[in-house]
Amino acid sequence: MNTTDNPNISEATFTPVDYTVLSLMLVASAGIGVVSAIRSRGKASTQEYLLGGRNMSPLPVAISLLGGWISAISFVGNPTEIYFFGTQLTTILLGTVPGSLFAGYIILPIFYKLKIVSINEYLELRFGSKLLRKLATTSLVLFTLTYLALSVYAPALIMSSVTQLSTWVSTLIIGSVCTFYITVGGVRAVVYTDVLQTLIMFGGVLLVVIVCSIDLGGIGNVWTIAERGGRIQFFDFNTSPYERHTFWSTVMLGFYQGATTLTLVQQSYQRLASVSTLQTSQRLIIGFVVGLFTLWIVLYLSGLVAYATYRDCDPLTSGRIQKPDQILTFLVTDKLRYMTGMAGLFVAAVYGCVLSTHSSCGNSMACLVWEDFIKHHKYFSGLSDAKATNVVKLLSAALGLVAMCLSWILDKLGSVYVVSTSLNSALSGPLSGVFIAGICTPWVNTEGAIVGFITSLTFSLWMVIGKLYRGGGSPARLSLSTEGCPENLMNLANTTVSHSIISDTSLTDAVYVNFTENDLLMSNTSSIQRLDSNTIYEISYCYTGIIGIMITVVVGSLVSLCTGADNPGDEKEVVNPMCGRAYKRLFQFLRKSKTHTLTQDQTQT
Repeated sequence: MNTTDNPNISEATFTPVDYTVLSLMLVASAGIGVVSAIRSRGKASTQEYLLGGRNMSPLPVAISLLGGWISAISFVGNPTEIYFFGTQLTTILLGTVPGSLFAGYIILPIFYKLKIVSINEYLELRFGSKLLRKLATTSLVLFTLTYLALSVYAPALIMSSVTQLSTWVSTLIIGSVCTFYITVGGVRAVVYTDVLQTLIMFGGVLLVVIVCSIDLGGIGNVWTIAERGGRIQFFDFNTSPYERHTFWSTVMLGFYQGATTLTLVQQSYQRLASVSTLQTSQRLIIGFVVGLFTLWIVLYLSGLVAYATYRDCDPLTSGRIQKPDQILTFLVTDKLRYMTGMAGLFVAAVYGCVLSTHSSCGNSMACLVWEDFIKHHKYFSGLSDAKATNVVKLLSAALGLVAMCLSWILDKLGSVYVVSTSLNSALSGPLSGVFIAGICTPWVNTEGAIVGFITSLTFSLWMVIGKLYRGGGSPARLSLSTEGCPENLMNLANTTVSHSIISDTSLTDAVYVNFTENDLLMSNTSSIQRLDSNTIYEISYCYTGIIGIMITVVVGSLVSLCTGADNPGDEKEVVNPMCGRAYKRLFQFLRKSKTHTLTQDQTQT
């Protein structure tokens, strides 16, 4: 967005000092990549490039793991969700704890002991199917590219709102710097730049919360204002799956994200596999949970601070910003402009998020493509370690460029947080279901895994694409006001957007983010409407991932039982031992029951 497009928008407030702060962060990130490449000289190997030789220091890996999770989507999207829809989303943290423990103590030991590089290698070991492995890799690369494109788009949107740079120029800057350092430095560069970027990210948003809270009379006063505005809600126990955010749906989403994105996403697994022992890797997960709580609470508080600041003059309704995801950036440039360099620090924090995500995803996608598609090809199998590493570097650069191109088409999509969560769950849920079926359901065979995965993926994509197209799943109605805006009093005769229009209009997930003052005045019921009928498209996006896992496991189990389930004992080290023992007892019990029944029938005959 160019600030000159709307006369009500304040002029861009980026100063030379702000540009300097941002440039220093970008130069430092690139420099870390160069240093990592120099230090790794003479150790050229794909294992060194992709996993850091499996002997990296735990502390930077732990910070990197956290930084990879807190993407620009979280940094921008979480405060936006709190501002517009209240605090119910925060209970996602309650589900993240058991989900992370499930990942660390059920899934991770299997992968770590197998010493795999690509997580999809597990599928070939478990099900003996190269086809399933390639299908999984294709799905995971698409998932990662989509997530990465959304992550790149978020800071580009912010940058365009505070400077005269267009979104495509900002995207080009981000992608170029990040592609450079992951290409030359590998996973070590990714980890150490993550440390820098995560600290900048946390410091930037914490400073915003502290300064703005002081201006508002303290965090207690912020809380009181938010409570009066209907933003405080934690225990909505509504069991309807059609409610966008309830206690149950957010906890379920937290469990899903904790259980899958720590070990069943390549970039997170590479970090966990880069330390020397399984116990160290599991401790990293515990540290990650602590850090996640700290960072996300600060992000949620920033959303409450923004609401308390603009409780009677909403920037979106009044036309000062064009998209809700710009709310936190507008707060910084509007209320903290007197602090020289503050805007630059904040944007540097957002850039840090996306650089962390971009580097992790670029490196992991290169790993997947190399290990699952290219490595065993006749031409590449004979390459030396040095040449193979160069091929992986080229893959990192190429996939990073593809993600940049994808991010340029996202301007018409809705909320960064909702869209990314919905699409990612649709792609990753079915794939996560295959892994969970392999680890926790020993009876699932190859045919069951393939059919279950394809069925679940088809259903999940149909549901999410239909939701985005139709605008299904209405969010909660929370009021926004422009009564305190100076220009609202001056231009009351020709530009009025009443408080009641916002409070009484239910905006759908897919379209609520794209309206401006003029859009509201000109819109009709076809563009912003509430769908009264409860169909599959109105199911909360929070359940998409779990539904994908359930369909994969259930369909896979049914197909396996029809085609001949795997016998106990055939799984070796690819099934969780506890699940393997339980299945063995069940199998023996069923076999004895069958034998006893046959004996009785023969005796009666």
